[in-house]
Amino acid sequence: MDDATLKAWLTVARMPHTGPRRFADILKHFDSPLAYLETQKRPSKAVEIGVENDLRWAEGENCHLITRAHKTYPTALTDIADPPPRLFVQGNPKALNQPQVAIVGARNATNNGKDRAFEMAAMLATGGLTITSGLATGIDAHAHRGALAVQGQTIAVMATGPERLYPQENQYLADLIQQSGALVTEMPVGTLVTRGLFPRRNRLISGLSLGTLVVEAGAKSGALGTAQQALEQNREVMAIPGSVQSPVARGCHSLIRTGASLIETAHDVFSTLKLDGNVIEPVDVIQTSQASPELDAEQQRVMDALGYEAVSFDVLVKRLGLTPDRLSSMLLNLELLGLLIPTDGGRYERSNQRTGG
Repeated sequence: MDDATLKAWLTVARMPHTGPRRFADILKHFDSPLAYLETQKRPSKAVEIGVENDLRWAEGENCHLITRAHKTYPTALTDIADPPPRLFVQGNPKALNQPQVAIVGARNATNNGKDRAFEMAAMLATGGLTITSGLATGIDAHAHRGALAVQGQTIAVMATGPERLYPQENQYLADLIQQSGALVTEMPVGTLVTRGLFPRRNRLISGLSLGTLVVEAGAKSGALGTAQQALEQNREVMAIPGSVQSPVARGCHSLIRTGASLIETAHDVFSTLKLDGNVIEPVDVIQTSQASPELDAEQQRVMDALGYEAVSFDVLVKRLGLTPDRLSSMLLNLELLGLLIPTDGGRYERSNQRTGG
C-alpha cells in the first residue's frame, strides 16, 4: 500500500462521526477511502495532526499499521458486523491470523480463579491455540501469563491508543507478550482510557477468537459483555462453574444456564470448538517453582477441608471439629508455609502453591 492510500485510510478513520460501521458503509459506496476524500472538504487540522501522529508511531520498532486492505488483516474480524478499519499492532502481526481462544474474567478474581485461568491458558497453548485477552488485572493477566509460561502465543487487545498502556502495572507483561505475540488496538494514537471504549475492545477479543471462555465473572462483569459479543458474532461461549456461594461465579452460572458450554478441562474447550488438540498437562507450569512442603496428617485434613474455594473460619470449625484456638494456630502455620491466604470476609483459600489432596 502506497503512502497516499494509507494516509487516506487513517484520515477517514479519524473523521468525526466515522466509526467502524460508518467506515464500512463508505467502502461499500466508494472504490477506496481516497476516492471518498476527493468528494469531501479538506479534513480539519486536528485530523491531519492525528494522522501524522499515527504514521510517526508506525515508524517505531516492531510497530505495524494494518488496514482492511492489507493481506495480514485478521480474517476472523472480516466476519463481524463492525470490523475496525485499521489496527495498530505491536509485535507479530501474523499472530492475529492464528487460531485463537479468548479467556476473560473478573479483575478482582480469587486465587483459585487466577490459577484456573493460568493453567487453562497453558494447556490450550500447548495444544496449539493462541490465547487472546484484554491485559486487565486478574483473570486476563493470568491467562496471558499461562500462555507465556509454555512458550505459547498470546494476544492482548487494548482499549487505548497504541502508545499508552492500561493498567500501567502490566507493562512488563505487555513487553513479554509482544516478543512472540502482539498488542493490538483499533484506537488511534492519543486515545486515553475511557470506560466506553472497553466494549469496543471486547468485541475485538471475541471477534478474533473461535470462542470465548469466561473463568470468573460477577453478575455485572464486563466479561459477560465479551460473551454477549461472541454470541452476536456467532462464536462459541464457554464458562467454568464455581461455588454457588461465590459472587464471582454468578456470571459464569448465568451463562451456563442460558446455553454456554460448561468447561472443566482443556479437552472440553477443544471438543466445544471441534478442534483436535494435543494437550500436554503442564505439570511443571504452575505459578511457583517451589516444591510443596510435606504436611502431617492434621495439616492435610485442614487443606482437604479447605477444598478449592474460599471458606469461612466458622465453616472450617464445623467441618474439622477443632477448637477455634487450635484451628487458628493451624491456619497460621499453613499461611506461613505459603499454602493458604486469608481473604475478605474472614475466609481462607489456597494460595498458588499446590498440596496433595
